[in-house]
Amino acid sequence: MLTKSAKKFVADNVAPRFHDKLLEGLAKLRLPALLKRKNPYLFKAKAVQSAPDLVKRLLDAYLSSKEETIFGDFLESLAIHVCGQAYGGKKSNAEGIDLEFDRDSRRYIVSIKSGPNWGNSQQIKRMIANFNQARKIAGVKVSVEAVNGCCYGKEANPHKGSYIKRCGQDFWELVSGVDDFYQQIVEPLGFDAKRRTEEFDEKYAAVINQFSAAFICDYCEPDGVINWNKLLEFNSGRVLAKQQ
Repeated sequence: MLTKSAKKFVADNVAPRFHDKLLEGLAKLRLPALLKRKNPYLFKAKAVQSAPDLVKRLLDAYLSSKEETIFGDFLESLAIHVCGQAYGGKKSNAEGIDLEFDRDSRRYIVSIKSGPNWGNSQQIKRMIANFNQARKIAGVKVSVEAVNGCCYGKEANPHKGSYIKRCGQDFWELVSGVDDFYQQIVEPLGFDAKRRTEEFDEKYAAVINQFSAAFICDYCEPDGVINWNKLLEFNSGRVLAKQQ
């Protein structure tokens, strides 16, 4: 069963490291920043005509990306905590290595990602270079296994030559020593989730209202039609050189 330490870590940290950070990001967001982040051509191609609908779609796209990043950071911290309890694992000092620990007479160096589809070829090459450097630091007398650990997903071909890719159940078993740990962490993740979601939904609705009003004022014609040229000028117009 999930240890008391792991349950407490989730209960104590899922709010400040996920819910609160998401609310903080929402509170700091401003309409101009949101409009600059996303592709206006895409929404024109989808025939979006309502200002509140456009604002909602922009905000949802932003929040989806933000959620993935914030929750990924939380899961990484959980993995390090759990591994610390199980095998004395710790945050590595080596560049690009998130976790290192000894298990079954081997030194594991782990680069943690949220899911399996996380990077392009250049990012993977960089990860491999970080693994190779960490091996050098460990020395030839230490048996080192490099792992790309993914908090969710599956990997049918885990052996990648210079490293092993462990996803989902395999990753959580590696760091915890418990085969069904990936299932056990689900229940405590829901701690206080309903109240937190209701709090977020209230503030999310307020932001939609505020941004919609500002968008209509700045980027709509008097008859309410979206002025796409004005929006495109703000998003993609030429940046004029500053006067010396």
